Amino acid sequence: MAQTAATIRRGRKFDQVLEGARAVFLSLGYDAAGVDEIARRAGVSKATLYSYFPDKRLLFLEVMRLECARQADEAMAQIDLTAPPDTVLRQGARRIVEFYCSEFGRGVARLHAADSDRFPDLGREVYAAGPALARARIGTYLSAACARGQLAIDDIPLAADQFVKLCEADLHDRVTCGLQSRFTEAEIARVIDGAVAMFLARYGTG
Repeated sequence: MAQTAATIRRGRKFDQVLEGARAVFLSLGYDAAGVDEIARRAGVSKATLYSYFPDKRLLFLEVMRLECARQADEAMAQIDLTAPPDTVLRQGARRIVEFYCSEFGRGVARLHAADSDRFPDLGREVYAAGPALARARIGTYLSAACARGQLAIDDIPLAADQFVKLCEADLHDRVTCGLQSRFTEAEIARVIDGAVAMFLARYGTG
């Protein structure tokens, strides 16, 4: 994140600002999150906030980078990665769906869609913090599952990408086009079941 790192100033209240921003962005998303509310939740003045982050976009990018890493670490820690692939993939699929349906996930998508042309580095930053990280963590699991004989995959990066895309079937387009952001459990289960079934039909060994 070269562009972000070059314009962010760290200091004594840096973590405090980030925690306040995280709370607001996760609950409201990018568009609805106001700088006044972020400063209030962080317990700092707007001047202090701006001294660390010159604009809201940079603050959101830093929160996004940390939050995506936190969620990826949490998933790896909470999911039993030695369980049968059907179990692991279902849990992973649910996390993917929940992320892109969340206010925060929608904020990431909107920011990228709106500003990537004006800020060339933005797309690379979003990709590295989100999709690339998710695919790398999925790839780590897939490699381990192949080593245990649970899956048979020749191209791990491609398979990781395929799994993410399977999890985006139907629902993701409705979210990104602004048609719908809340789904019933039946709608979510339909996508998860289909993603796991198709993935295992191609790569399963059972």
